[in-house]
Amino acid sequence: MWQNHRNIIAVMLFFFLIPLLTGCWDSKEIEQRANVLAIGVDIANEKERKKEEEISHLSKKFPIPDEEMIKVTAQIAVPGRIPLGPQQPGGSVKPVLVVEVVGHTFQDAMLSLQQEIAEVLFLGHLRIMVLSEEVAKSGTSRFNDFLRRNPEIRRTASLVVSKESASKYMNLTPELERIPSLYLANMVDNLSSIGKFPPSFIGLFWTIYSSKGQAPYLPYLELKGKSTIQLNGLAYFNGDKMVGKTNPLEIGVYMAVIGIGRGGYGAFVEVPGKDETVLVRAVSRKTRTKVRLKNGKPHVSIKIQYEAEIDEKESANIQLSDSDIIKKIEKQTSKNIKKSIEKLIAKTQKKKADIFGFGEHFRAKLPQYWNKDVKTKGKWSDIYQNVTFDVKVDSHIHRVGMKSK
Repeated sequence: MWQNHRNIIAVMLFFFLIPLLTGCWDSKEIEQRANVLAIGVDIANEKERKKEEEISHLSKKFPIPDEEMIKVTAQIAVPGRIPLGPQQPGGSVKPVLVVEVVGHTFQDAMLSLQQEIAEVLFLGHLRIMVLSEEVAKSGTSRFNDFLRRNPEIRRTASLVVSKESASKYMNLTPELERIPSLYLANMVDNLSSIGKFPPSFIGLFWTIYSSKGQAPYLPYLELKGKSTIQLNGLAYFNGDKMVGKTNPLEIGVYMAVIGIGRGGYGAFVEVPGKDETVLVRAVSRKTRTKVRLKNGKPHVSIKIQYEAEIDEKESANIQLSDSDIIKKIEKQTSKNIKKSIEKLIAKTQKKKADIFGFGEHFRAKLPQYWNKDVKTKGKWSDIYQNVTFDVKVDSHIHRVGMKSK
């Protein structure tokens, strides 16, 4: 009797467990997907607008959005052509397919793109999205809804602004990498690790955009030649629209203010009392930011301690072993950095773009003031124009090189 019960239980378990073994019934092989590696977005010109396809709508038969039509350029991996090793001599087969489509919205363009591709589009491998400066200035909110709803989009994908047409970045032929999108994405990803840019990825952009006390920022890229890309500044936003950019050296200034410890930028400093210059490079930084109300108005105090080293001197006439000269260079370095910080803050105040997140400090440290007098991100943008600051910079040079000794 007991043996019969055991057999019945075993049979029941067998039938109950069968459905659990079918987890791959809807799987797709990688060759059955059109893997989109990179996307570029531009404003469509008049000639490109005429290419509008009647896929998601009939032409001129639906309420046309107020925004201009966009051109989406996608870089799609070609199955079997993705290189797994170093490039072989004479290899001329392209590993990616570049396709251009137009649409009134981002989803409209993606539906047109799918109409030209046999396999199902897959965005799980999207590494980077490039917005032209014209698109960034017109606003990013028109793309955010589609991208945030799509579960395939990785929040670690990169988002950048380009000086030129974004489609040019999809057709790059970099010498150091056979897959253009990987070269571009790796370049942006490595900027933070070498101290050239603060952390930047699409998920962080959305987080800052949604915050009440900080304006978002993105890397600003420029093409140099046919295959070289330069980080040419930091694009900053008011809401979802780009309102300005920094120069490359001001990226280091921005990183100092927000408290990123690792340095990566250097600048020439004039040696007081001498017609000579030295190149001083930041090694590390420590930043303290305090907020308070001064005469009822928001006031910010910033104190930054720089640890630096001298990478290069202009001539042999400068004796860096002289402690008095080092102190003069430290003092001049602090003065230059302080001036640069004040200039950058003033520049962003004119555009109502608090990319430093001072509003978040007030919201955290002075909640009563925030809840009574600020409340919204739009109101903080207006208040930010008149926030007062005092900046103190203290530089210490620890290494001057063995030759100087």
